[in-house]
Amino acid sequence: MTEPKLFVPKHVRQWQDKTTPASSDSENVSELEQKMQEKAAQSEVESIDLPMMEKLPQPTGWRVLILPYRGKEKTEGGIYLADSTVEREALTTVCGYVLKVGKLAYQDQDKFGALREPWCFEGDWVIFGRYAGSRFKIEGGEVRLLNDDEILAKINNPEDIIHI
Repeated sequence: MTEPKLFVPKHVRQWQDKTTPASSDSENVSELEQKMQEKAAQSEVESIDLPMMEKLPQPTGWRVLILPYRGKEKTEGGIYLADSTVEREALTTVCGYVLKVGKLAYQDQDKFGALREPWCFEGDWVIFGRYAGSRFKIEGGEVRLLNDDEILAKINNPEDIIHI
């Protein structure tokens, strides 16, 4: 019994010829699929083994990656705060830890003058606007991606700032 042949328009056939391997053997296609699956599995294993800092996105251009300050989980009187309270405080915080800085950050002569001295470096605590930047979740919390000119000040200790 022969398989019925389907009518394939010429433009579709030409596209298929360009995208299919040179040999139409199903063995070659299955080998290609197997190699792709092996490569995908290998990259998954590599991503699991990477340290957390390497898993974080690298800011592009003039952006700065910030980890917002979470605050204390326990009051000075010894009362433990609910997780929802700690999360709400982290959302409204204006303090953060600089995780990564983009390659073009603080390079604009119009914004930062002829010296173009960076306002902050990786590992600094900074203050930024409450609604500044883009927020996104990562494993273990939330980070913000801010433009370099949204950093308002450097601070030594986030505990020195009164949080509302």
